[in-house]
Amino acid sequence: MSFSANSWRRDARLWWTRLLTKQTQFILDLFVLITAFFFAYLIRFEFIFTEYWLLAALTQAPFVLLVQFAALIFTGVYSFVWKYIGLSEIKAFMWAALASTVPLLIIRFLVSNRFASWKVPLSVIFVDAMLAFGGVLGVRVLRRALYEKYEKKRREGRVRPSKRRQRVLLIGAGRAGVTAVRELQSRGDNDLDVVGFIDDDTTKIGSVIQRVKVLGTTAELPLIVHRQEIDQVVITIAQASRQALRSIVEVCEQIPVQMRIIPAFYEILQGRLEVSRLREVQIEDLLGRDQVQLDVEGISAFLAGKTVMVTGAGGSIGSELVRQVANFNPAQLLLVERSEFALFNIERELHADMPDLSIMPLTADVGDRPRMQTILKQYRPQVILHAAAHKHVPMMELNPTEAIKNNVLGTHCLGELAGELGAEVFVLISTDKAVRPTSIMGASKRLAELAIQALDRKFETRYVAVRFGNVIGSAGSVIPIFREQIKAGGPVTVTHPEMVRYFMTIPEAAQLVLQAGAMGAGGEIFVLDMGEPVKILDLARDTITLSGLKPFEDIDIVFTGTRPGEKLFEELVTDGEHASKTRHPKIFVGKIEEFADEKVTAALDRLQILSINGQVDLLRRYINEVLPEAQLEIAADPVVTAEPPPSSKVLAGGVTP
Repeated sequence: MSFSANSWRRDARLWWTRLLTKQTQFILDLFVLITAFFFAYLIRFEFIFTEYWLLAALTQAPFVLLVQFAALIFTGVYSFVWKYIGLSEIKAFMWAALASTVPLLIIRFLVSNRFASWKVPLSVIFVDAMLAFGGVLGVRVLRRALYEKYEKKRREGRVRPSKRRQRVLLIGAGRAGVTAVRELQSRGDNDLDVVGFIDDDTTKIGSVIQRVKVLGTTAELPLIVHRQEIDQVVITIAQASRQALRSIVEVCEQIPVQMRIIPAFYEILQGRLEVSRLREVQIEDLLGRDQVQLDVEGISAFLAGKTVMVTGAGGSIGSELVRQVANFNPAQLLLVERSEFALFNIERELHADMPDLSIMPLTADVGDRPRMQTILKQYRPQVILHAAAHKHVPMMELNPTEAIKNNVLGTHCLGELAGELGAEVFVLISTDKAVRPTSIMGASKRLAELAIQALDRKFETRYVAVRFGNVIGSAGSVIPIFREQIKAGGPVTVTHPEMVRYFMTIPEAAQLVLQAGAMGAGGEIFVLDMGEPVKILDLARDTITLSGLKPFEDIDIVFTGTRPGEKLFEELVTDGEHASKTRHPKIFVGKIEEFADEKVTAALDRLQILSINGQVDLLRRYINEVLPEAQLEIAADPVVTAEPPPSSKVLAGGVTP
């Protein structure tokens, strides 16, 4: 019995595989077209065929079929994948019907009566067109329906029959909701039973979409959840605002009911998740922003077919830049990273996802001039995306000389080599902390901006900087820290109840960096639109709540006080007085004062000396002098260390006089 059942399943799979072949589709189309043609004749003559018209039909059939197949090929019907046939493909079948009708009409009216047997009757032409092309479309729709039914049954076999199906309510009956319900219904390997939609568009209430009814608005959510015995609420809104998501989350918490959400579109497009792979609502969703609209052609011209170098390639921003660049078909991608483990991880990921892409992992420190010179001479990168940096504010307050060496002198070293060796573009990743800096990290990024602006005036290379704020989920950022604290049982630590920050997602930041790099003419400091600022205290509360706990009850929140170098508010200078608009709505050009080349050179020389000698207090004082807007804290009685003799000085760029 078992053997025969297994044999039947194998036979069924083989039969199904054969059904999937293109040859099968061609045979089915041939059968439909022949049947439609002769059926049109039968309708024309009221199902009474004389010998004359039977002979005429047999004469005309090969030619009519040839014209119809040519029309199907010409309009691209055979390029469609039948498993995904839908409304958007109907237009091609209509054009195919028209394209096949025109030559038959021309023959009908222009060919002499000597060839009367070739003249297809007008009624047959039109009836045949409707039946034939409606039929070939119908065959594909039927195949898709059978395929989805077969796949659903196959997947249902994987789900334990005793397991109770979860009753699900979808919030959002728009395109994302329709896509989600269609895929959920077509899959049999989930335990979800879609009961209905919730949508605030009152005109949709009572309507049925994909056999699922719109039951009411979000205001009626508690009542509907109770009445329909809902187990889960799934948010299926493609671009929900932060406020809308927050209000839905608050309502669901009060009911209470489990919340889930469809993946963000960037997760789907990058192949990380499918629409049907629902996940828990995360804090990143409550910080959600509008989808970035990119000038794909401009970025493609900027990157395609070129050698692109990304420094800091294993970091949060650097690794995402690498992923985004890889999508634009560079000739070669150079991954520069001094952390061997981080470099190993990003190289392995890229090789797995894009085995045909030319990737070169390079362990190097951007401040090591001989090493970087060797790399640039050997590979000649045309585009350099400089993401390598020390970025943690409190950590750099304790290690200010390292912040200057890496963020300022390392940037100048690499930027100078880029100019000397003919790179086309050099893009510096900067930060909102460079605006009126109160920290060594912010000041180092402002100095790096000044350094590349000076280089832009010296070399043919286009140098641009891109400023943005905090990136959600990046290494060392606040959200992963909150999650670790919650996992440990708390408390969650917030420095100040009024602390406010701007946030954006890692993919959004990387995409806008590429966009700005493609737009830059040279010398600009681009500022990204970060949206509305968020209170860190609200962020802590939301993270605790989304973990299924209650703030100040299950998990306490403790205020630890601001740390050295921190501001309560970060600034982005995107207002009209300090920034001007570009052709991209989320990218501005900062109206930021430039320094004379002599002043920049002198500053770099002095910073080199102070950082190498470890003269921390003098370093802070000098930064406050060279940057009038800087507000670094200075010790009351600085310890002065004698400068080394001239023979041991190392100038900016790593050259010893």
